[in-house]
Amino acid sequence: MAVAVVLSLVCTVPVQSGYRSAFIAVLAIAMGIQNAAVRKIAVPDLTTTVLTLTITGLGADSVLVGGTGSRAGRRLVAIAAMLIGAVVGAILVLHAALCYPLVASLFLILIVAVWVMRAGKTNDTWTKA
Repeated sequence: MAVAVVLSLVCTVPVQSGYRSAFIAVLAIAMGIQNAAVRKIAVPDLTTTVLTLTITGLGADSVLVGGTGSRAGRRLVAIAAMLIGAVVGAILVLHAALCYPLVASLFLILIVAVWVMRAGKTNDTWTKA
């Protein structure tokens, strides 16, 4: 993500094809790393590539259809987090310089990384699978 921020600072707007290809490659690698990290730390219902599965699970496990509804809160938080991130990202992309959404993403990644490292060192029951 840091490489994408640097690319955004040195390229012109509109983004030329060489920089566009570099952005795609760098952001694809960042997305792959993010998915691998989420899978490794086993965050339930929060993998970005299966948001539709989270929404489907919310409906399928609902008490309205005879399910237990036991994970509805966690799933709603996951859906809300992704929705808020998408809205903020879209606003930044449409109304700010190219580097702002990337800097915001990098900042959030750093905050979450520090938080996960600290949370992972505890023996609290909520951190166990």
